[in-house]
Amino acid sequence: MTASDAPPTTPDGRYIVVRGRLWRTSDPSLAPATRQALVDELMAARRAVQAAQRRHDPAALGAARARVDAAKIGLGERGAVWWTDGTPDLTRRLARNTCYAGWYAGVAGGG
Repeated sequence: MTASDAPPTTPDGRYIVVRGRLWRTSDPSLAPATRQALVDELMAARRAVQAAQRRHDPAALGAARARVDAAKIGLGERGAVWWTDGTPDLTRRLARNTCYAGWYAGVAGGG
């Protein structure tokens, strides 16, 4: 993925926008080595989800999904927000229905 292919990031860096929805970015305060270890675990866990689905193994699927969730929480993409100003989490909301509507209209040509 090149920079031009990357989804737009809100001006405050808290979210990316995919198909009009906000998705929380990872915590920018994570040390690079920590972030990489968590990303590596996330990718391995996602591969484990796929493998469990192919095998039709519900127990392995549950365990793999738990690993995905733990990695995303570690990255700051789920769980408690990583910012400290009290702003609520807007993950999964349509950008056009949030405080980012004006910015998004300019980026997406109206969404």
